[in-house]
Amino acid sequence: MTLRERRILLVEDDVTLRETLAEVLVDEGHEVRAAAHGRDALDQLDGWEPDLIVLDIMMPTMDAFRFRERQRALGIAASAKTLVLSATRDLEAAAARLDADAWIGKPFVLAEVVGAVDRLLAESSAGA
Repeated sequence: MTLRERRILLVEDDVTLRETLAEVLVDEGHEVRAAAHGRDALDQLDGWEPDLIVLDIMMPTMDAFRFRERQRALGIAASAKTLVLSATRDLEAAAARLDADAWIGKPFVLAEVVGAVDRLLAESSAGA
């Protein structure tokens, strides 16, 4: 895709899912930073620019809506694509409110997430 690893910020409160997704994405050749909630994710973005944010919606401390509000207000990771993974009802409407580039409902198949990540990163590269 490019000469450098693609950077992914993974924001997911379920520790097992977060660790599994992070491992799979690292195995796919990406640099991954993981956060348990939106506030932690904002800290991860300090001085680090991801190509993609994989974002759960319902999280403790700071949910996806508050995270995106703060992210935009701070002007950080503005060019990063966003993939929402959630079991939220009316996921399409929630993803639209988050200005997500793609969304996948939980439960999901890992191959579906990997495919969406690859597609979004390819789009990101094409636009760069």
